[in-house]
Amino acid sequence: MSLSKNKSKLITSLQQKKYRQKYNLFVAEGVKVVRELLNSELEVDSVFSTDENFSCEKVNVTLISEEELKKISTLKAPNKVLGLFKIPEQLEVQKNGLIVALDGVNDPGNLGTIIRLCDWFGVKQLVCSKNTVDCYNQKVIQSTMGSITRVQINYVNLINFLTEVNIPIYTADMDGNNVYKTTLPKEAILVMGNEANGISAEINSIVNSKLTIPRFGDLQQTESLNVATATAILLSEFKR
Repeated sequence: MSLSKNKSKLITSLQQKKYRQKYNLFVAEGVKVVRELLNSELEVDSVFSTDENFSCEKVNVTLISEEELKKISTLKAPNKVLGLFKIPEQLEVQKNGLIVALDGVNDPGNLGTIIRLCDWFGVKQLVCSKNTVDCYNQKVIQSTMGSITRVQINYVNLINFLTEVNIPIYTADMDGNNVYKTTLPKEAILVMGNEANGISAEINSIVNSKLTIPRFGDLQQTESLNVATATAILLSEFKR
């Protein structure tokens, strides 16, 4: 069995958000990532592989050539398997526990890493502003390495969401309180901002507390940390 032209066209169209929304599908690539998603509760649409030994119980695997895989893959070195999965319905946010909120994070690699961090630190909910990069972007999916199946992700009007919660709201700020000297609660929202501009002025105005990660270098000339790196440090402190 080979890859039909219509299916090939569909898969390549899913590189764009509007088509992911139209068909309610997203693409995952690579043996490990696809296997993780197949072992989750996500509904699978179809799987294509250059490896005749790759199989799954949920759906018949279509055997394709390496040339066919290269045509539909976004990876420089495609890794044997590509799968189409249905985008799950967005569940209601539970406004308790430790929640990470993202305000306009644009880089797919950063979002994917933050999803993995949430998974690692047991943060079950990630809330994103509407202008944050789509979590079903293929680069995000690859970066999560399967963690997207274990973190609930919601896209919301972030201003409305933050004004409706009854737990403390924290954000990273160069002029904030030293995170290593601050007692942090078990329930809170940690808001992380855009890579270039940080937290928007509207969000900044409703934040309860601001935290800083102090610089220890002698010259202290580094302007800021990558948003995913800062998220890792702050989540570690919240969990410590």
